[in-house]
Amino acid sequence: MSNVIVLDNGGGLCKAGIGGDRDPIAVVPNCLGRTPSSSSSKQKWLIADQLNSSSTTTTDLTSISLRRPFDRGYLINPDLQKEVWDRIFRSILRPHLDPTLSSLLLVEPLFNLPSIQRATDELVFEDFGFRSLYVADSPSLVHLYEASRRPDGLLSSTQCSLVVDSGFSFTHAAPVLQNFTLNYAVKRLDLGVKEKLCFVSLDVHRDLQLARGRGKDNLLKCTYVLPDGITHTKGFVKDPDEAQRYLTLPDGAPPPQPGMNEEMGHIEDVEKSEDRKRIDLTKNEFNLTNERFLVPEMIFHPADLGMNEAGLAECIVRAVNSCHPHLHPVLFESIILTGGSTLFPRFAERLKRELRPLVRDDYQVKITTQEDPIRGVWRGGSLLASSPDFESMCVTKSEYEELGSARCRRRFLH
Repeated sequence: MSNVIVLDNGGGLCKAGIGGDRDPIAVVPNCLGRTPSSSSSKQKWLIADQLNSSSTTTTDLTSISLRRPFDRGYLINPDLQKEVWDRIFRSILRPHLDPTLSSLLLVEPLFNLPSIQRATDELVFEDFGFRSLYVADSPSLVHLYEASRRPDGLLSSTQCSLVVDSGFSFTHAAPVLQNFTLNYAVKRLDLGVKEKLCFVSLDVHRDLQLARGRGKDNLLKCTYVLPDGITHTKGFVKDPDEAQRYLTLPDGAPPPQPGMNEEMGHIEDVEKSEDRKRIDLTKNEFNLTNERFLVPEMIFHPADLGMNEAGLAECIVRAVNSCHPHLHPVLFESIILTGGSTLFPRFAERLKRELRPLVRDDYQVKITTQEDPIRGVWRGGSLLASSPDFESMCVTKSEYEELGSARCRRRFLH
């Protein structure tokens, strides 16, 4: 068994496991939580997997207070991160590997500040005592993993791709060449979206008209039930089938029109009354319509929210244009989507529609979504950790103690 721990330390989730495995052992929230009741009784904070465990099903999570070590994609509280890592390394992974006898492959955000790098190295070597460390970024690992899956494909032959990582806190468009991220060409969008009921609209004008419909004519409407702290400790979708009705609308179809008979108004009133009957007024329920596609819309058009930022398609074009012109056609033909926000239905199709008018006619635009955008980065790290040359790429604890964090970090070209 490998003696390398692979940790994809995201702002929303930590993915941790053993190098060489296909999937991580743990995918847990990168945060601590405490309910008002536990606070009054001076109980400890729930950490990482404890927030997901079955023991919390009877806990009132409606007013839970969360503390996160990350903000806007960067580590701001090393002490909190230490508590989360302590839970992961010494409880979840302890039966498998001892940190003091292991190496660590750590996935860090792009453009990490030197002060954050120093704090991270202190945690790795001084607090947890890892024998060696390798630091990687997500785009290069995504490229490595996807190229290994298609040894005869374009990625392997050109060793070039453009990785769009849309996660918890931000979205990056990052060109990768020969497994190295071209930092000078990376473009960042300060948006990350996570919503269970959202989807990406292929025709915003049409869907806004649909959202005004009443009763069964409104294919976008769905009902969400908030937790009450007694019967339900977690919110849920009242009717999952209702939430998927928008998928039945053919692409490009016009909004359904009401009947032309004189009794249409009466029919709508009846349907509205039936809708009220289906909603349990004793529960805290609410309907969602246009919010379902307007929330992800901010990734494509942040200016609509008053943000002075380019949309995702324009970020990709700017990233490509920052590279050598010889790379442009290959990059547009090798776009890889990763990160939780790319799981929105129709995300890739909408992005291609936005990109196509911005790209030269003689260039192809091909977009691939990873088979598992949540675990894709970790799988790339696991693959790298199992390579024969991995240990020679690491910084050892003795080197860290002799040279310090700043000099050791030069090895990772960050």
